[in-house]
Amino acid sequence: MVLSWTKRNVLFRRLRKVTKEHQQPPSAEDEIVIPVHFCCPVSLDIMKDPVTLSTGITYDRDSIDKWLQSGNNTCPVTKQLLTTSDVIPNHAIRKMIQDWCVDNSSYGIQRIPTPRVPVSPYEVSRTCTTLLSASQRADDATCRESLAKIKAWGKESERNKRCVVGNGSGDVLARAFHNFSRDSVDKHVVVLAEILENLTWMLPIGEEGKQCLGSEISLGSLVLFLGGNDLGARQSASLVIKELSAQALEKNQQIIEALVNMIREPVAPIATKSCLATIFNLVSLGQSRELIAERFVDLGLVSLLLDIILDGERGITEKALGVLDSICDFQKGKDFAKGNALMVPLAIKKILRVSGLASSFAVSILWKVWDKSDEGALIEALQVGAFQKLLVVLQVGCDDTTKEKATDLLKLLNGYRGKAECADSSSLELKYLNKPF
Repeated sequence: MVLSWTKRNVLFRRLRKVTKEHQQPPSAEDEIVIPVHFCCPVSLDIMKDPVTLSTGITYDRDSIDKWLQSGNNTCPVTKQLLTTSDVIPNHAIRKMIQDWCVDNSSYGIQRIPTPRVPVSPYEVSRTCTTLLSASQRADDATCRESLAKIKAWGKESERNKRCVVGNGSGDVLARAFHNFSRDSVDKHVVVLAEILENLTWMLPIGEEGKQCLGSEISLGSLVLFLGGNDLGARQSASLVIKELSAQALEKNQQIIEALVNMIREPVAPIATKSCLATIFNLVSLGQSRELIAERFVDLGLVSLLLDIILDGERGITEKALGVLDSICDFQKGKDFAKGNALMVPLAIKKILRVSGLASSFAVSILWKVWDKSDEGALIEALQVGAFQKLLVVLQVGCDDTTKEKATDLLKLLNGYRGKAECADSSSLELKYLNKPF
Protein backbone atom coordinates (compact mmCIF):
# COMPACT_ATOMS: atom_id res chain seq x y z
CA MET A 1 0.00 0.00 0.00
CA VAL A 2 1.28 3.51 -0.77
CA LEU A 3 0.40 7.07 0.19
CA SER A 4 0.18 9.72 -2.58
CA TRP A 5 0.52 13.48 -2.37
CA THR A 6 0.72 16.12 -5.06
CA LYS A 7 3.90 18.08 -5.52
CA ARG A 8 2.36 21.08 -3.68
CA ASN A 9 1.58 19.05 -0.57
CA VAL A 10 5.05 17.55 -0.59
CA LEU A 11 6.60 21.01 -0.88
CA PHE A 12 4.67 22.76 1.85
CA ARG A 13 3.27 20.16 4.24
CA ARG A 14 4.99 16.81 4.61
CA LEU A 15 8.60 16.81 3.55
CA ARG A 16 9.53 20.54 3.58
CA LYS A 17 11.27 20.10 0.23
CA VAL A 18 14.09 22.35 -0.84
CA THR A 19 14.19 22.82 -4.62
CA LYS A 20 17.66 23.18 -6.09
CA GLU A 21 18.13 26.27 -8.22
CA HIS A 22 19.68 24.46 -11.18
CA GLN A 23 16.83 21.94 -11.46
CA GLN A 24 13.45 22.40 -13.06
CA PRO A 25 10.63 21.33 -10.72
CA PRO A 26 8.12 18.77 -11.98
CA SER A 27 4.74 19.94 -13.17
CA ALA A 28 1.97 20.58 -10.67
CA GLU A 29 0.11 17.48 -11.84
CA ASP A 30 2.99 15.14 -10.96
CA GLU A 31 2.62 13.00 -7.88
CA ILE A 32 5.21 11.51 -5.54
CA VAL A 33 4.52 8.03 -4.26
CA ILE A 34 5.76 7.47 -0.71
CA PRO A 35 5.79 3.90 0.62
CA VAL A 36 3.59 3.65 3.69
CA HIS A 37 6.28 1.86 5.70
CA PHE A 38 8.41 5.01 5.44
CA CYS A 39 5.82 6.89 7.51
CA CYS A 40 5.40 6.73 11.27
CA PRO A 41 2.07 5.10 12.22
CA VAL A 42 1.62 7.70 14.98
CA SER A 43 2.52 11.01 13.30
CA LEU A 44 2.00 9.85 9.67
CA ASP A 45 5.14 11.83 8.80
CA ILE A 46 8.13 10.30 7.09
CA MET A 47 10.42 8.84 9.75
CA LYS A 48 13.66 10.65 10.53
CA ASP A 49 14.88 8.18 13.15
CA PRO A 50 13.01 4.87 12.77
CA VAL A 51 13.08 2.55 15.79
CA THR A 52 11.35 -0.76 16.38
CA LEU A 53 9.41 -1.80 19.48
CA SER A 54 9.41 -5.30 20.96
CA THR A 55 6.18 -5.93 19.01
CA GLY A 56 8.06 -5.54 15.72
CA ILE A 57 6.33 -2.29 14.68
CA THR A 58 8.57 0.59 13.59
CA TYR A 59 7.92 4.20 14.63
CA ASP A 60 9.76 7.49 14.50
CA ARG A 61 11.75 7.78 17.74
CA ASP A 62 10.32 11.17 18.69
CA SER A 63 6.72 10.00 18.26
CA ILE A 64 7.06 6.76 20.21
CA ASP A 65 9.02 8.52 22.98
CA LYS A 66 6.14 10.96 23.45
CA TRP A 67 3.66 8.08 23.43
CA LEU A 68 5.54 6.18 26.14
CA GLN A 69 6.21 9.29 28.25
CA SER A 70 2.47 10.00 28.31
CA GLY A 71 2.06 6.87 30.43
CA ASN A 72 1.10 4.44 27.68
CA ASN A 73 2.48 0.91 27.96
CA THR A 74 1.04 -0.61 24.80
CA CYS A 75 2.02 -0.68 21.15
CA PRO A 76 -0.03 2.02 19.34
CA VAL A 77 -0.71 -0.26 16.34
CA THR A 78 -1.12 -3.75 17.80
CA LYS A 79 -2.38 -2.61 21.24
CA GLN A 80 -0.18 -5.31 22.77
CA LEU A 81 1.13 -4.75 26.29
CA LEU A 82 4.84 -3.89 26.09
CA THR A 83 7.16 -6.04 28.15
CA THR A 84 9.90 -3.44 27.72
CA SER A 85 10.06 0.17 26.60
CA ASP A 86 13.44 -0.35 24.94
CA VAL A 87 13.59 0.46 21.23
CA ILE A 88 16.00 -0.78 18.57
CA PRO A 89 17.18 1.53 15.74
CA ASN A 90 15.90 0.22 12.38
CA HIS A 91 18.92 0.93 10.21
CA ALA A 92 17.50 -0.94 7.21
CA ILE A 93 14.38 1.26 7.00
CA ARG A 94 16.42 4.40 7.61
CA LYS A 95 18.78 3.51 4.75
CA MET A 96 15.82 2.81 2.44
CA ILE A 97 14.26 6.17 3.32
CA GLN A 98 17.53 7.99 2.70
CA ASP A 99 17.99 6.25 -0.69
CA TRP A 100 14.42 7.08 -1.66
CA CYS A 101 14.99 10.74 -0.79
CA VAL A 102 18.09 10.80 -3.00
CA ASP A 103 16.24 9.12 -5.87
CA ASN A 104 13.52 11.77 -5.66
CA SER A 105 15.81 14.75 -5.26
CA SER A 106 14.48 16.16 -8.53
CA TYR A 107 11.34 16.95 -6.59
CA GLY A 108 13.39 18.94 -4.13
CA ILE A 109 13.17 16.29 -1.40
CA GLN A 110 15.97 16.74 1.09
CA ARG A 111 17.87 13.69 2.28
CA ILE A 112 17.14 12.85 5.90
CA PRO A 113 20.41 13.04 7.84
CA THR A 114 21.67 10.06 9.80
CA PRO A 115 20.42 10.57 13.37
CA ARG A 116 22.82 10.71 16.26
CA VAL A 117 22.69 7.85 18.71
CA PRO A 118 20.96 9.05 21.91
CA VAL A 119 23.00 9.12 25.06
CA SER A 120 22.59 6.06 27.27
CA PRO A 121 22.16 5.90 31.04
CA TYR A 122 25.50 4.12 31.20
CA GLU A 123 27.29 7.01 29.49
CA VAL A 124 25.64 9.53 31.79
CA SER A 125 26.52 7.50 34.87
CA ARG A 126 30.13 7.05 33.77
CA THR A 127 30.55 10.77 33.04
CA CYS A 128 28.99 11.72 36.39
CA THR A 129 31.36 9.36 38.19
CA THR A 130 34.33 10.95 36.45
CA LEU A 131 33.05 14.44 37.28
CA LEU A 132 32.52 13.65 40.96
CA SER A 133 35.92 12.02 41.26
CA ALA A 134 37.54 15.06 39.65
CA SER A 135 35.78 17.39 42.09
CA GLN A 136 37.10 15.39 45.03
CA ARG A 137 40.64 15.86 43.65
CA ALA A 138 39.91 19.55 42.84
CA ASP A 139 40.74 18.74 39.20
CA ASP A 140 39.21 21.62 37.24
CA ALA A 141 40.24 20.44 33.77
CA THR A 142 38.71 16.96 34.01
CA CYS A 143 35.57 18.31 35.62
CA ARG A 144 35.09 20.90 32.89
CA GLU A 145 35.47 18.21 30.21
CA SER A 146 32.67 16.22 31.84
CA LEU A 147 30.54 19.34 32.20
CA ALA A 148 31.02 20.10 28.50
CA LYS A 149 29.73 16.61 27.62
CA ILE A 150 26.70 16.98 29.85
CA LYS A 151 25.93 20.41 28.44
CA ALA A 152 26.20 19.13 24.85
CA TRP A 153 23.88 16.21 25.60
CA GLY A 154 21.32 18.56 27.11
CA LYS A 155 21.34 20.80 24.05
CA GLU A 156 21.22 17.94 21.54
CA SER A 157 17.68 16.75 22.24
CA GLU A 158 14.91 16.63 24.82
CA ARG A 159 15.39 12.87 25.05
CA ASN A 160 19.04 13.29 26.00
CA LYS A 161 18.12 15.97 28.52
CA ARG A 162 15.62 13.63 30.17
CA CYS A 163 18.22 10.88 30.28
CA VAL A 164 20.79 13.18 31.90
CA VAL A 165 18.34 14.53 34.48
CA GLY A 166 16.74 11.15 35.15
CA ASN A 167 20.05 9.55 36.09
CA GLY A 168 20.83 11.81 39.03
CA SER A 169 23.15 14.30 37.36
CA GLY A 170 21.70 17.19 39.37
CA ASP A 171 22.66 15.61 42.69
CA VAL A 172 26.15 14.83 41.38
CA LEU A 173 26.68 18.44 40.25
CA ALA A 174 25.48 19.68 43.64
CA ARG A 175 28.05 17.48 45.39
CA ALA A 176 30.75 18.66 42.99
CA PHE A 177 29.79 22.28 43.73
CA HIS A 178 30.19 21.60 47.44
CA ASN A 179 33.58 19.92 46.93
CA PHE A 180 35.04 22.78 44.90
CA SER A 181 33.57 25.40 47.25
CA ARG A 182 35.16 23.65 50.21
CA ASP A 183 38.56 23.77 48.53
CA SER A 184 38.50 27.43 47.34
CA VAL A 185 35.90 29.57 45.61
CA ASP A 186 38.46 31.97 44.14
CA LYS A 187 40.61 29.14 42.82
CA HIS A 188 37.71 27.29 41.19
CA VAL A 189 35.42 30.18 40.23
CA VAL A 190 35.21 29.16 36.55
CA VAL A 191 34.28 25.53 37.12
CA LEU A 192 31.85 26.53 39.87
CA ALA A 193 30.09 28.92 37.47
CA GLU A 194 29.86 26.16 34.85
CA ILE A 195 28.36 23.77 37.41
CA LEU A 196 25.72 26.38 38.26
CA GLU A 197 24.93 26.93 34.58
CA ASN A 198 24.29 23.21 34.07
CA LEU A 199 22.31 22.90 37.29
CA THR A 200 19.75 25.46 36.09
CA TRP A 201 18.30 23.10 33.47
CA MET A 202 18.31 20.11 35.85
CA LEU A 203 16.05 21.71 38.46
CA PRO A 204 14.40 20.54 40.59
CA ILE A 205 17.10 18.27 42.00
CA GLY A 206 16.79 15.58 44.67
CA GLU A 207 17.00 15.97 48.42
CA GLU A 208 20.62 14.85 48.49
CA GLY A 209 21.56 17.62 46.10
CA LYS A 210 19.57 20.21 48.06
CA GLN A 211 21.38 19.23 51.24
CA CYS A 212 24.74 19.71 49.52
CA LEU A 213 23.76 23.12 48.13
CA GLY A 214 22.20 24.12 51.45
CA SER A 215 25.37 23.46 53.42
CA GLU A 216 27.11 26.44 54.98
CA ILE A 217 30.02 26.13 52.52
CA SER A 218 27.91 25.85 49.37
CA LEU A 219 25.48 28.54 50.45
CA GLY A 220 28.38 30.93 51.03
CA SER A 221 29.55 30.32 47.46
CA LEU A 222 26.05 30.84 46.06
CA VAL A 223 25.75 34.18 47.85
CA LEU A 224 29.12 35.27 46.45
CA PHE A 225 27.95 34.47 42.93
CA LEU A 226 24.63 36.22 43.58
CA GLY A 227 26.48 39.42 44.36
CA GLY A 228 29.27 39.04 41.79
CA ASN A 229 29.95 40.79 38.48
CA ASP A 230 29.22 37.83 36.18
CA LEU A 231 25.61 38.39 35.10
CA GLY A 232 25.16 34.83 33.90
CA ALA A 233 26.45 33.39 37.16
CA ARG A 234 24.23 35.77 39.14
CA GLN A 235 21.18 34.54 37.26
CA SER A 236 22.19 30.89 37.70
CA ALA A 237 22.75 31.40 41.42
CA SER A 238 19.31 33.01 41.82
CA LEU A 239 17.62 30.04 40.13
CA VAL A 240 19.48 27.50 42.26
CA ILE A 241 18.91 29.38 45.54
CA LYS A 242 15.15 29.43 44.85
CA GLU A 243 15.12 25.63 45.17
CA LEU A 244 16.50 25.67 48.72
CA SER A 245 14.35 25.71 51.83
CA ALA A 246 13.88 28.82 53.96
CA GLN A 247 15.44 26.97 56.89
CA ALA A 248 18.61 26.32 54.88
CA LEU A 249 18.83 29.91 53.61
CA GLU A 250 18.53 31.36 57.12
CA LYS A 251 21.99 30.01 57.88
CA ASN A 252 23.59 32.77 55.81
CA GLN A 253 23.10 36.36 57.02
CA GLN A 254 24.41 37.91 53.79
CA ILE A 255 21.75 36.38 51.57
CA ILE A 256 19.11 38.97 52.55
CA GLU A 257 21.24 41.87 51.35
CA ALA A 258 22.26 39.96 48.22
CA LEU A 259 18.62 39.31 47.31
CA VAL A 260 17.66 42.97 47.78
CA ASN A 261 20.58 44.04 45.58
CA MET A 262 19.37 41.65 42.87
CA ILE A 263 15.96 43.33 43.00
CA ARG A 264 17.52 46.80 43.00
CA GLU A 265 19.84 46.01 40.06
CA PRO A 266 17.91 43.41 38.03
CA VAL A 267 19.79 41.04 35.75
CA ALA A 268 16.86 39.48 33.88
CA PRO A 269 13.13 38.90 34.50
CA ILE A 270 13.69 35.24 35.33
CA ALA A 271 16.29 36.17 37.95
CA THR A 272 13.99 38.80 39.48
CA LYS A 273 11.15 36.27 39.71
CA SER A 274 13.46 33.75 41.36
CA CYS A 275 14.66 36.29 43.93
CA LEU A 276 11.10 37.38 44.73
CA ALA A 277 10.07 33.74 45.18
CA THR A 278 13.02 33.19 47.54
CA ILE A 279 12.15 36.31 49.55
CA PHE A 280 8.52 35.16 49.77
CA ASN A 281 9.64 31.80 51.19
CA LEU A 282 11.94 33.45 53.71
CA VAL A 283 9.28 35.87 54.97
CA SER A 284 6.46 33.31 54.91
CA LEU A 285 8.16 30.08 55.99
CA GLY A 286 11.36 31.01 57.79
CA GLN A 287 11.74 30.23 61.48
CA SER A 288 12.78 33.86 62.08
CA ARG A 289 10.13 35.34 59.81
CA GLU A 290 9.62 38.62 61.64
CA LEU A 291 13.32 39.39 62.04
CA ILE A 292 13.89 38.59 58.35
CA ALA A 293 10.94 40.77 57.28
CA GLU A 294 12.22 43.67 59.38
CA ARG A 295 15.65 43.30 57.82
CA PHE A 296 14.13 43.46 54.34
CA VAL A 297 12.19 46.59 55.33
CA ASP A 298 15.36 48.23 56.66
CA LEU A 299 17.10 47.55 53.33
CA GLY A 300 14.35 49.39 51.41
CA LEU A 301 12.61 46.40 49.90
CA VAL A 302 9.08 47.87 50.26
CA SER A 303 9.88 50.83 48.01
CA LEU A 304 11.47 48.50 45.47
CA LEU A 305 8.37 46.29 45.50
CA LEU A 306 6.09 49.26 44.88
CA ASP A 307 8.25 50.29 41.92
CA ILE A 308 7.88 46.77 40.51
CA ILE A 309 4.11 46.75 41.10
CA LEU A 310 3.86 50.11 39.37
CA ASP A 311 5.18 49.02 35.98
CA GLY A 312 6.43 45.43 36.20
CA GLU A 313 5.28 42.67 33.89
CA ARG A 314 2.50 40.39 35.09
CA GLY A 315 4.52 37.50 36.49
CA ILE A 316 6.88 39.77 38.41
CA THR A 317 4.03 41.99 39.64
CA GLU A 318 2.18 39.00 41.04
CA LYS A 319 5.23 37.86 42.99
CA ALA A 320 5.95 41.40 44.22
CA LEU A 321 2.39 41.66 45.56
CA GLY A 322 2.83 38.31 47.31
CA VAL A 323 6.04 39.47 49.00
CA LEU A 324 4.47 42.77 50.05
CA ASP A 325 1.48 40.92 51.50
CA SER A 326 3.80 38.70 53.56
CA ILE A 327 5.81 41.68 54.82
CA CYS A 328 2.57 43.37 55.90
CA ASP A 329 1.99 40.48 58.31
CA PHE A 330 4.40 42.28 60.64
CA GLN A 331 3.97 45.66 62.26
CA LYS A 332 7.15 47.22 60.92
CA GLY A 333 6.34 46.22 57.36
CA LYS A 334 2.73 47.35 57.74
CA ASP A 335 3.77 50.75 59.10
CA PHE A 336 6.29 51.31 56.33
CA ALA A 337 3.78 50.35 53.65
CA LYS A 338 1.09 52.62 55.11
CA GLY A 339 3.55 55.52 55.08
CA ASN A 340 4.04 55.27 51.31
CA ALA A 341 1.46 57.29 49.37
CA LEU A 342 1.61 54.87 46.42
CA MET A 343 0.72 51.77 48.35
CA VAL A 344 -3.10 51.95 48.60
CA PRO A 345 -3.85 53.32 45.10
CA LEU A 346 -1.46 50.80 43.56
CA ALA A 347 -3.01 47.86 45.39
CA ILE A 348 -6.49 48.97 44.30
CA LYS A 349 -5.39 49.53 40.73
CA LYS A 350 -3.91 46.04 40.43
CA ILE A 351 -7.05 44.25 41.58
CA LEU A 352 -8.44 42.31 38.57
CA ARG A 353 -5.58 43.64 36.40
CA VAL A 354 -2.93 40.92 36.79
CA SER A 355 -4.26 37.53 37.90
CA GLY A 356 -6.62 35.97 40.40
CA LEU A 357 -3.75 35.31 42.79
CA ALA A 358 -2.50 38.90 42.46
CA SER A 359 -6.00 40.18 43.24
CA SER A 360 -6.08 38.05 46.38
CA PHE A 361 -2.72 39.48 47.47
CA ALA A 362 -3.90 43.05 46.79
CA VAL A 363 -7.11 42.56 48.79
CA SER A 364 -5.11 41.06 51.64
CA ILE A 365 -2.69 44.00 51.66
CA LEU A 366 -5.56 46.51 51.87
CA TRP A 367 -7.23 44.51 54.62
CA LYS A 368 -3.99 44.60 56.66
CA VAL A 369 -3.04 48.24 56.23
CA TRP A 370 -6.32 50.16 56.17
CA ASP A 371 -6.87 52.23 59.31
CA LYS A 372 -10.57 52.42 60.25
CA SER A 373 -10.02 55.83 61.84
CA ASP A 374 -8.36 57.36 58.77
CA GLU A 375 -11.42 58.84 57.09
CA GLY A 376 -9.40 60.69 54.44
CA ALA A 377 -7.67 57.52 53.25
CA LEU A 378 -10.95 55.62 53.05
CA ILE A 379 -12.65 58.38 51.07
CA GLU A 380 -9.69 58.49 48.69
CA ALA A 381 -9.93 54.71 48.28
CA LEU A 382 -13.58 55.11 47.27
CA GLN A 383 -12.61 57.76 44.74
CA VAL A 384 -10.15 55.43 43.01
CA GLY A 385 -12.80 52.72 42.63
CA ALA A 386 -12.09 50.44 45.57
CA PHE A 387 -15.75 49.69 46.27
CA GLN A 388 -16.52 48.66 42.68
CA LYS A 389 -13.36 46.55 42.43
CA LEU A 390 -14.12 44.66 45.62
CA LEU A 391 -17.69 43.98 44.49
CA VAL A 392 -16.41 42.51 41.24
CA VAL A 393 -13.94 40.32 43.15
CA LEU A 394 -16.87 38.78 45.00
CA GLN A 395 -18.88 38.40 41.81
CA VAL A 396 -16.20 36.68 39.73
CA GLY A 397 -15.34 34.32 42.56
CA CYS A 398 -12.38 33.95 44.90
CA ASP A 399 -11.18 31.75 47.76
CA ASP A 400 -12.92 31.90 51.11
CA THR A 401 -10.19 33.91 52.83
CA THR A 402 -10.20 36.58 50.11
CA LYS A 403 -14.01 36.64 50.18
CA GLU A 404 -14.02 37.32 53.93
CA LYS A 405 -11.44 40.10 53.63
CA ALA A 406 -13.22 41.72 50.67
CA THR A 407 -16.51 41.63 52.60
CA ASP A 408 -14.88 43.27 55.62
CA LEU A 409 -13.44 46.02 53.42
CA LEU A 410 -16.79 46.64 51.71
CA LYS A 411 -18.50 47.02 55.08
CA LEU A 412 -15.83 49.49 56.14
CA LEU A 413 -16.10 51.54 52.93
CA ASN A 414 -19.88 51.49 52.83
CA GLY A 415 -20.09 53.88 55.74
CA TYR A 416 -18.22 56.54 53.76
CA ARG A 417 -19.94 56.22 50.39
CA GLY A 418 -22.16 59.20 51.08
CA LYS A 419 -19.11 61.37 51.73
CA ALA A 420 -17.34 60.62 48.49
CA GLU A 421 -18.23 60.74 44.85
CA CYS A 422 -17.13 57.39 43.54
CA ALA A 423 -15.21 57.66 40.29
CA ASP A 424 -14.45 55.00 37.70
CA SER A 425 -10.90 53.89 38.47
CA SER A 426 -10.19 53.21 34.81
CA SER A 427 -10.58 56.90 33.95
CA LEU A 428 -9.23 58.46 37.15
CA GLU A 429 -5.79 59.98 37.20
CA LEU A 430 -4.18 59.12 40.49
CA LYS A 431 -2.41 62.17 41.80
CA TYR A 432 0.43 60.12 43.21
CA LEU A 433 1.34 58.29 40.01
CA ASN A 434 3.73 59.86 37.56
CA LYS A 435 3.70 57.11 34.93
CA PRO A 436 1.01 54.82 33.48
CA PHE A 437 0.70 51.14 34.32
